[in-house]
Amino acid sequence: MVHCYRLGGLNIVLDVFSGSVHAVDDVAFEIISRYESTDRQTLTEEILRKYRSDSEVGLDEINECFSQIEELREMGKLFSEDTFEPLSGALKERSRGVVKALCLHVAHTCNLNCSYCFASQGKYHGDRATMSFEVGRRALDFLVENSGSRRNLEVDFFGGEPLMNLDVVKQLVAYAREIEGPAKKNFRFTLTTNGLLIDDDLIEFANREMSNVVLSLDGRREVHDRYRVDYRGEGSWERIVPKFQKLVSARGGKGYYMRGTFTHANPDFLNDIKTMLDLGFTELSMEPVVSAPNDPAALTDEDLPTVLGQYEELAELMLKRHREGRPFTFYHYMLDLKDGPCIYKRISGCGSGTEYMAVTPWGDLYPCHQFVGEERFRLGNVWDGVTAPDVQEEFAACNVYTRPECKGCWAKLYCSGGCAANAYHSTGSVNGVYAYGCELFRKRMECAIMLEVAKSLDSEQS
Repeated sequence: MVHCYRLGGLNIVLDVFSGSVHAVDDVAFEIISRYESTDRQTLTEEILRKYRSDSEVGLDEINECFSQIEELREMGKLFSEDTFEPLSGALKERSRGVVKALCLHVAHTCNLNCSYCFASQGKYHGDRATMSFEVGRRALDFLVENSGSRRNLEVDFFGGEPLMNLDVVKQLVAYAREIEGPAKKNFRFTLTTNGLLIDDDLIEFANREMSNVVLSLDGRREVHDRYRVDYRGEGSWERIVPKFQKLVSARGGKGYYMRGTFTHANPDFLNDIKTMLDLGFTELSMEPVVSAPNDPAALTDEDLPTVLGQYEELAELMLKRHREGRPFTFYHYMLDLKDGPCIYKRISGCGSGTEYMAVTPWGDLYPCHQFVGEERFRLGNVWDGVTAPDVQEEFAACNVYTRPECKGCWAKLYCSGGCAANAYHSTGSVNGVYAYGCELFRKRMECAIMLEVAKSLDSEQS
């Protein structure tokens, strides 16, 4: 399977199963695009007619192009066969029984009242609560006990707003540092915050202990303050931006993500990214809203062309700034075309419900933060472990090859079948496909690949 597209002034060919990416001229692009659907003589005649006014395109050039394509095919870099499907079940089976990451819901409460919040303003459709140190400590022990030979473990402090339970966060980090040596483990911590409670003490703690800090900012003041309001209905932009700037400066501009949400109110989200850049932030992420289809914030079919266009314009802006020596990171365009991810990850995805779980303030286990509060997906608890093996099996059985909709998709080994939570909330099945999200993902991958190709060509020419 190959995927051919034009973007950023480049003709790009992706060989799906080998992962090879080729930047080609117009003639090669035409031939590769139709190589498997049109016989050689017909294709040659049509190209000769199309380029009859171009003295550089003749029969010899076309034949040479065919020879190069055939050579690449023999090398397994074009039209390569799918050798991964027979391995998919065995590869996913490797994740069973080994937990590598927990999302600790240290606070099922929040000091903001965002109407688009998938977590129901931090309550997850239940009671407000905060996690005790005892529950959190047991969660860390559970992680160590179920991590097998894996040395590096990840813990996300999440909410609600986790800074509303900062004392427990600090106690849990201290406990993890105590046990990681004897257990021969290494903890990596992440904190997600809306910023209202950031102060000098938090900044010092985060810089010492947090590998990454995720900061919630939707971009333009008017966009951010439309949804991210407190319980008095007042926007939070003016209160949090200076705090974010201070924290990011103290971290040396690294080890953070400015994480925004775009909705039906701002499908032109590139303007929000530009605002973040103007504020001095360069590690950026903008996520499509997760909401019910009838929610006023939900993205619509009418928004789709705008959003897809914004992704392309974003890639162009990133390339321009890269060439100017002013690069910035966009989370969804982070792509390593040479070294990763491994095929296990490409097939199995995020590992929700098997390698990764969320823990509620009461110690209940769920497949991920987006399933918390959905009683049918409760896996068990941190004391007894997984007590609903049938639920875990449902997630363990998910991979890119179990979704019929993914069969003919060129991007399937990049998305790994997509998000199980988005699939469930849009189709009622964790093994379904969130079609709208697929459209966005494919465009993001086209843009990300184009960026890497353009940078590589720039390096060759410099």
